[in-house]
Amino acid sequence: MPAEDWIEVARSDDLVGAGPLAVSARGLDLVLVRSGAELRAFDGVCPHQGTLLGEGELCDGQLVCRTHRWRFDATRGQRDGGPECLARYPVRARDGRIFVDLGARRVAPSAQGRRRWHDLPGPRGVPGFGSALQLGRGQLHARMEQWSEAYGPYCGFKLGSTPVFLISDAELTSRALRARPQVFRRLSKIEAVFRELGVESVFTAEGDGWRRQRRLTMGALSEPNLAGFYPVLRRVLARLLRHWQAKAARGEAFLIQEDLLRFSADVITSLAFGRDVNTIEGGNDVFQDKIATILVALSRRMAAVVPYWRFVSLPRDRALYRALGELREWAATIVAETRASLAQDPGRAPENFLEAMLTATDAEGRPFDEPVILGNALTMLLAGEGLTGNSLAWSVHELCDAPAAVAALRAEVDGVLGGEAFPADFAATKALRYADAVTRETLRLRPVAPFSLLEATRDTALGDLDVRAGEVLICLYRGPATRDEVGPDAGRFSPERWLDEDPEALAKLNAVHMPFGSGPRICPGRSLALLELRAVLSLLYRNFDVERVGAPEEVGETFRFAAVEPEGLRVRLRARAAAPAAPRPA
Repeated sequence: MPAEDWIEVARSDDLVGAGPLAVSARGLDLVLVRSGAELRAFDGVCPHQGTLLGEGELCDGQLVCRTHRWRFDATRGQRDGGPECLARYPVRARDGRIFVDLGARRVAPSAQGRRRWHDLPGPRGVPGFGSALQLGRGQLHARMEQWSEAYGPYCGFKLGSTPVFLISDAELTSRALRARPQVFRRLSKIEAVFRELGVESVFTAEGDGWRRQRRLTMGALSEPNLAGFYPVLRRVLARLLRHWQAKAARGEAFLIQEDLLRFSADVITSLAFGRDVNTIEGGNDVFQDKIATILVALSRRMAAVVPYWRFVSLPRDRALYRALGELREWAATIVAETRASLAQDPGRAPENFLEAMLTATDAEGRPFDEPVILGNALTMLLAGEGLTGNSLAWSVHELCDAPAAVAALRAEVDGVLGGEAFPADFAATKALRYADAVTRETLRLRPVAPFSLLEATRDTALGDLDVRAGEVLICLYRGPATRDEVGPDAGRFSPERWLDEDPEALAKLNAVHMPFGSGPRICPGRSLALLELRAVLSLLYRNFDVERVGAPEEVGETFRFAAVEPEGLRVRLRARAAAPAAPRPA
């Protein structure tokens, strides 16, 4: 083997015990494990949906993927119960360092005979703008779904001067997502917009910067850490219950999405910063207004063909800079206070995401820079609030037209919760199988993040598509998940389909269900979002009857920043006669 094929990937003491340890070499994600006395190196992404295997665990001699628990023999790489096998690379340890031989590298297939974007059907554009003017404010997702229905699963057009492939095919979408970050990356425009605003985080980072931050983010949002965080979540749940009991007593009709967004903001600020802003009870509506201002501005800049703000500052731009500056100042004060608190007691374990980032180091032993710490905490706040709060609101909307599903959900929560008004502990939330099915079905029909924006890092082939470096893929999620091949009545809300014991039926669902993305860059907040969804749904339907005010068609969809929000979802709550008493404030 040529000496240049042996790449140093880690220090020997980086591999704790038997592993696993996520590493990378020349942009290729790998996973290291120790099997007996030998080191092994395998492809670092799961062939199912591309999750990083280094974020999994080693159990009984098997490497276990954290997302869907696929298991691979730690000696051979063979999947337990399936034909898949991880590619293996020779490993050598020398002078306290670990080297991997990358001599056998796969070559991208020839693009001969493949289709370019202009070979595909699609909407006609105008010079300079392409099809951007046809997208419409707030309806970006809906217009692209209409194009997919009209032209088929593969469309081609331009946004400005950039060629775009619009894909509504779950298999190709999954392949593209699994090829990150080597072949595809998040749209570079997203990184540019955030960088201009001074926000640096795992959401926008690429390459080694992403790998450094990803491990810490995934650790902070892992299930064991969420179990330890649950007492804080209980406090916010109790506050939400009291708030809704007061509204039910008044017979008030209200926009439930607003309360759910406040709930999510209270949860995420407690988790990220260790601070209770109490937006549910009106303790900090100004805080909520700042977030709304930033999200609206980000959405506008993402959709802009011309970055006008680089040349002229309009009132809305000055409002953005003011809101972001005030939020950053608030966060910086908390960072300083947290540093001082940690200095007084350096031996204690981190209690929130901010403390974890302040005490952590990367693989080279370097602490994280202040902009990275602030950027990740702020991004967690901006992204977490909208995605979870809107998903909860869509669940309520779907359940308002599904009395049988409400009855099944209520029967489950009454049985699991007993005399409690909401789950008493983390284990109780895991027992809510029907509530989990409701959330998955809602996310299938109403994916709050309805598409992924990817950019090719090099010339590549995706199926029979010839994609060149710098060209864009927009991968739609709802279309593939609601087609007839998924199952009977695929467009109907039916949580029971997720409880089907037929493995083939479930496999079809899981193959098209990607509300949190897929591959190495699957959303790190996935477990937290599902936990919040189960907990709030159990609280709501344990304690209240829910009536939507108005017809279902009066509720519209609006796209803002990265989320599809319900527009005009008003409800009225009535206390259930069998509901337990509200817990006292903590």
